[in-house]
Amino acid sequence: VQLVESGGGLVQAGGSLRLSCAASGSTFAINAMAWYRQAPGKPRELVADITSGGGTINYADSVKGRFTISRDNAKNTMNLQMNSLKPEDTAVYYCNARIRGVRGEWGPDAWGQGTPVLVSS
Repeated sequence: VQLVESGGGLVQAGGSLRLSCAASGSTFAINAMAWYRQAPGKPRELVADITSGGGTINYADSVKGRFTISRDNAKNTMNLQMNSLKPEDTAVYYCNARIRGVRGEWGPDAWGQGTPVLVSS
């Protein structure tokens, strides 16, 4: 599975961005998906995740009410709508997919290369 993020960039505080993640390859093996972010000098953290059917969604407390995660399995895409952005949202954002084989075995996660988001004050 290959993941490619897009949509990052520079935005002023209070603005919005929409990140997208496009999956290719053995997409049938994708289970849950998630967005992570890593700010300079900080560990990578989970921003939001969504189950395979989209029925369960979780958000980090820091983004609740501002970010919305969604996925379209027919198009093999996942999005992150980010509103009311703050300077502390500045980070590289990564797309993540949990991989499960046809026999139910879990494989290593798939990761995108990351897309930078810079929020100016």
